[in-house]
Amino acid sequence: MSINDRKLEVLRAIVEDYVSTQEPVGSKALVDRHRLGVSAATIRNDMAALEDDGYIHQPHTSAGRVPTTKGYRLFVDRLSTIKPLTAAERRAVHRFLDEAVDLNDVVYRTVRLLAQLTRQVAVVQFPSLSRSSVRHIELVQISDSRVMLVMITDTGRVEQRVLDMPTELSADDVLRIRTLINDKLVGVRLTETSPLITALPSECPPELTSVMTVLAGVMLETLVERGEERIALAGTANLTRHSVDFAGSLRPILEALEEEVVLLKLLGEIDSGTTLHIGIGEENDIAGLAGTSVVSTGYGPLGSIVGGLGVVGPTRMDYPGTIAAVRTVARYVSKILAQS
Repeated sequence: MSINDRKLEVLRAIVEDYVSTQEPVGSKALVDRHRLGVSAATIRNDMAALEDDGYIHQPHTSAGRVPTTKGYRLFVDRLSTIKPLTAAERRAVHRFLDEAVDLNDVVYRTVRLLAQLTRQVAVVQFPSLSRSSVRHIELVQISDSRVMLVMITDTGRVEQRVLDMPTELSADDVLRIRTLINDKLVGVRLTETSPLITALPSECPPELTSVMTVLAGVMLETLVERGEERIALAGTANLTRHSVDFAGSLRPILEALEEEVVLLKLLGEIDSGTTLHIGIGEENDIAGLAGTSVVSTGYGPLGSIVGGLGVVGPTRMDYPGTIAAVRTVARYVSKILAQS
């Protein structure tokens, strides 16, 4: 083992002990708890070198050492193993999410599950309309001049409206309109539907132009102009478990987590479900969250990304366990969406 590898082992031991004990770690504790294969004197020398390089620091005189943001970053970047979920935890994930009845239920179950598994604050973004495609447009005739327009995206999001038509419609009229709309829009990204929807009234039979104009207006409003992003949050009470990790008050963190724009920024610009984003301490440039760590990833059906999910907790976080939980849950949510 080279000196650099040995120092990494010492740093890894310090991080693991500090996460589990909440106490600064000394050389004697490392000798007693870990098989590092060197003397206490050598470990002290390595700790001094790690401190000089900014990976650990001494919180007060005569204390052991604790990791810095730089130390946590090196630990995370050099993780060789991720702590897998237990068989019981995996079964719980499957059972809990399999019982979801619709997309909203999937999201709310996911955020609660992540908070329970990690004992951190969990954040889940609802599937973004801007990342979704049209799966199907259904037109259901309620009466001669009233229809229900149902729009379903590939992420399982459903929007429906009951509309009064400017003229009476036959069953054949409804079928023709539904076929024309689906021929134009199915499989198209919502962000690309606007010109297609706008053109629909001019592309249908003249006797249906007034009806199609009403339908096109509602589809533009619902599918294109509604750009809001929704976020689900759970586990804020878990912050009190770690109050010792946050200097001063929890108020700045709680205030930051109340802002939806902050939560969206926390999840980052996620463009791949295989990419994990880990922001540690001062790496998070959001006011109030410099003392936290964020572990997040994307999710979506069949390799596409329609939203993000993750957790927020103290820098003194069980990174291997948290990473495993975030990855596992994201993978299973993606699978559910692919089957919906």
